[in-house]
Amino acid sequence: MNIAVSGATGLVGRALVPRLESLGHRVLPLVRPGGRATGIPWDPAVGTIDAAALRTCDAVIHLAGESVAQRWTTAARERILASRVTGTGLLARTLATDPGAVRTFVSASGVALAGGTGDRPASEADDQGRGFLAEVVRAWEGAAAPLAGGPVRTAFLRTGVVLTPRGGALAQMLPPFRFGLGGPVGDGRQWLPWISLDALVEAYVQALTDASVIGPVHAVSGNVRQGDFARTLGRVLHRPAFLPMPAFAVGLLFGAMGRELLLESLCVQPSPRLRSLDGDLEPVLARLVG
Repeated sequence: MNIAVSGATGLVGRALVPRLESLGHRVLPLVRPGGRATGIPWDPAVGTIDAAALRTCDAVIHLAGESVAQRWTTAARERILASRVTGTGLLARTLATDPGAVRTFVSASGVALAGGTGDRPASEADDQGRGFLAEVVRAWEGAAAPLAGGPVRTAFLRTGVVLTPRGGALAQMLPPFRFGLGGPVGDGRQWLPWISLDALVEAYVQALTDASVIGPVHAVSGNVRQGDFARTLGRVLHRPAFLPMPAFAVGLLFGAMGRELLLESLCVQPSPRLRSLDGDLEPVLARLVG
């Protein structure tokens, strides 16, 4: 297939693009003005895209969005929200007007809408999340509304913590844990939904052709208490993992971002529609960092 990919140079995109190419697909990155990469020109900030080039593709994978791992100043909140909503809206409106060859639209999303279920695993139908991240996810997925009821199958892969030593949360955890300075965050009882980068890539590959992958899909392999995650990572690295980061320190260091990303408990049920999810956490961590 010809596949348009936004966010092709991000953490997930850098792993997904070569995987797609290894399967014989042709990847056309969505590229912004001023860059050196070639692909399909677009500029969500001003609402422009090469619609004719987009319509030659069979599928679109939409990964673009500013990192949420930063202090949530007013300006940062605006950038995080706009980076998801404007790009999604531009793609959806363009395809709704005339999809051409495009029959599949797969967008990244997050699990924040599943908040408020306590220890009960939340399904994709749960919509109790509150806070900034839940607001972002609602607007992000809502921006694809022009595609509803049309010929383009639309799926949102809602992910939690993506595990890879190449970036993201795990890469930031590894240095202190390797020095024996790791431990639980807060009381350690909050649920942490996780998936390895390799499994997430395979979820995107499946979503390209599997008609059952439609609407919101929980792309998580499992849930673990944050304290258990810390102990498991310490065990894999053969290091102690008992130095806690108190909740008040999270708030002081990271503000609202830390409270939502590190202290919020999200007990998320993996989707039965995804085939290539990880197994137990410990062998996954051993493969990644052991």
